[in-house]
Amino acid sequence: MIWVGLGGMLGAVSRYLFGLFIKSETFPYATGVVNIFGALVMGFIMGLAIKGQISPSLRLFVATGICGGFTTFSAFAWENLELLQQQRYGSFLAYTFGTLALGLAATAIGYLLAK
Repeated sequence: MIWVGLGGMLGAVSRYLFGLFIKSETFPYATGVVNIFGALVMGFIMGLAIKGQISPSLRLFVATGICGGFTTFSAFAWENLELLQQQRYGSFLAYTFGTLALGLAATAIGYLLAK
C-alpha cells in the first residue's frame, strides 16, 4: 500500500503540474495527452511484469500508483460533457474516439517495446 500511495501522490502531482503547463481554452489537450502517455507507460510496465523483468512492488508503484494518479478518466468524462453542453460535437467525437484509439495504440506500443 505504501508503494501505491507514494506512486499515486507522484502521479497526481505530475498530472496537476502538466495541466498547468499545457493550457488550452479550446480543446482538452492536457487530459488527452496525460491519458495517452499513461496508457503507453502502462503497456510498457505490464509487458515487463508479464516477462518477470520487474518486481511486483515496482509494478504496483508505477502501474497502479503513478499511472493511476497521473491519468484521469473522471476529467476525461467531464470534459466530454462540457463539449456536448457547448454543442461542439466535432470536438467531442475527436476527443472521445481519438483518446480511445490513441490510448489503445499507446498501450500496445508500450507492451511491444517491453517485449
